[in-house]
Amino acid sequence: MTTATWFILLGSLLLVVGFTASYIKTVPATSAIVYLVIGFVVGPMGFGLFHFNPLKESALLELLTEIAVLISLYCAGVKMPAPVKFSRWRTPLRLAVVSMAFTVGLVALFGYYWLSLPLGAAVLLGAVVAPTDPVLATEVQTRHAGDPDRLRFALTCEAGINDGSAFPFVMLGLGLLGLHDLGDTGWRWLAVDVVWASGAGIGIGILAGCGVGWIVHTTRKTFTHSEFLENFLGLGLIAFAYGLSLLVGAWGFLAVFSAAVALRHTELKQVGLTQKYSRAPSGDTAEKDGSQAIVHIHQRSLAFNEHLEKLAEIVLVLLIGGSLFWDSWSWRAVGFAAFLFFIARPISVHLGLLGSKAPMRLRNMASWFGVRGIGSLYYLMYAIQHGLPEEIALELMHLTLAVVALSILVHGVSVKPAIARFWRSRNTG
Repeated sequence: MTTATWFILLGSLLLVVGFTASYIKTVPATSAIVYLVIGFVVGPMGFGLFHFNPLKESALLELLTEIAVLISLYCAGVKMPAPVKFSRWRTPLRLAVVSMAFTVGLVALFGYYWLSLPLGAAVLLGAVVAPTDPVLATEVQTRHAGDPDRLRFALTCEAGINDGSAFPFVMLGLGLLGLHDLGDTGWRWLAVDVVWASGAGIGIGILAGCGVGWIVHTTRKTFTHSEFLENFLGLGLIAFAYGLSLLVGAWGFLAVFSAAVALRHTELKQVGLTQKYSRAPSGDTAEKDGSQAIVHIHQRSLAFNEHLEKLAEIVLVLLIGGSLFWDSWSWRAVGFAAFLFFIARPISVHLGLLGSKAPMRLRNMASWFGVRGIGSLYYLMYAIQHGLPEEIALELMHLTLAVVALSILVHGVSVKPAIARFWRSRNTG
């Protein structure tokens, strides 16, 4: 495709998205399905106008998916309710850590015994497809910070955390393939990749988010006419937390999500304290002294970043559609996707929530809506860029692309009816 053709295609797609946004809300489908189908039509499965080769363009795709996931993690984080309470976060933490670990194990067993993959490749495949996606799962995500729905909160929080907690398993898979130093008996992997990288990522994110919130609040309190570009502050927080994490060998995805959660928590805490102590006899309010404006950081930056997230989703899903051939839908790939959707995910969710107070309806819905997407592509591109052998890379790419495409289609078609039925059963129950 020529440059002009690319612009025409993307421009037409954006126009379609703009004109049909309200219509898509009324049909049992998601916008991602539209992008994917257009990719099918113009790609090798249709008119063959273009073919995107993820293996040859792995560096570019890694960068694009990395940016998309970072923006999506920030959007998810600033919608998390405050204050942060363990009783509220217990269920998503179990999903993001325990259930994800079970998913990695089950997929690794399936990959090793049924797909005949090397052990390291099987573990890597499990790490690639285990995390749920914060980019494509917008239909089952928290709508806003005040959204009371427990299912949406659990799935959003799970996607925000497990995009970072999957990294140690990626490194384990690479280590078993001889591409990463695990240390004697795995001590280095446990100490560095699990404990240090995860803990440091969360710590950096909390400090960065709290720091930005405190600085803005203090500045506005001291200089009442101060104005900030909230969109730039949001992007700056993403880049700063992520860059600092990379510098010290921490998991940056965890840092960005934690920073977003900490920013919102700090905003609301500072506003609450100001409202409590700023009741002057003259009738001045927190709004007048500018302290209330701190809330605008997460609100206004959220709207801007959600638009960036949507643009990234359009481009990446289009590329996924343009990467697939008719023979990509082999029984091997479709069978693996079916195992992941109907066996590995449900078993892992129910085991992870065993003994919890989560209602059975919530467990059943969470076991189905483990949407796979952009995060899985990022991890695979990351592995390829770290020396994954071409033969293994091609096999994992074949399986991963099929899983992501089928997840977009199957979960996309079922999400609206299932969510509506979930709400009805909860209200009548």
